Amino acid sequence: MKSPWENLLIDEFKKPYMKDLKDFLDTERISKTIYPPKESIFEAFNQTPFDQVKVVIIGQDPYHGPGQAHGLSFSVPEGIEPPPSLKNIFKELKTDLEITSPSHGCLVSWAKQGVLLLNSTLTVRANEAGSHQFKGWEQFTDKVVSLLTEKTDPIVFLLWGKSAFEKLPNNKTPHLVLTAPHPSPLSAYRGFFGCRHFSKANTFLKKQGKTEINWDLSL
Repeated sequence: MKSPWENLLIDEFKKPYMKDLKDFLDTERISKTIYPPKESIFEAFNQTPFDQVKVVIIGQDPYHGPGQAHGLSFSVPEGIEPPPSLKNIFKELKTDLEITSPSHGCLVSWAKQGVLLLNSTLTVRANEAGSHQFKGWEQFTDKVVSLLTEKTDPIVFLLWGKSAFEKLPNNKTPHLVLTAPHPSPLSAYRGFFGCRHFSKANTFLKKQGKTEINWDLSL
């Protein structure tokens, strides 16, 4: 049986732009290292089924260093040093909810609770941030966001930075949309720090009669 995501996106995968994207990636892999590994590109959808999405966090593109990207925005596998943006996310969690920074940067436990960790672009060339932008991924992830905004069940969108802002749902009702600068060291001090998105998301979920997200990764 196909998953809800597969059923919803099956027609999207048949479109010409997705074939062009596949051809581009196949060509790239001949001479380039691409992140994340092929089997992890759609990991966000595997970890967070469509009917279980409660919160959406949208990033730009995968981390481009060795071993970092595993298909979940802002997350790295256990054993990999958290990148600066993720460390800043943990700093905001400490300020917002008094949650101590964990010893790892793996956000799978968030995903399993209903936090869709989606990047605007799902692949990247090693050591070249933004190298796979405007190849088709944005059209695909626009469709994903469109499907989520069509849900009558209220969810929370956390949009951090320019790439995420561009995904701003046209129809916000009945959802909660929160925006802030990207948690990168270049922009976090412009308003990401102090945004308190984690507590605001939980307050909204609680009002909807939903289980709040346990943001503590140390448990």
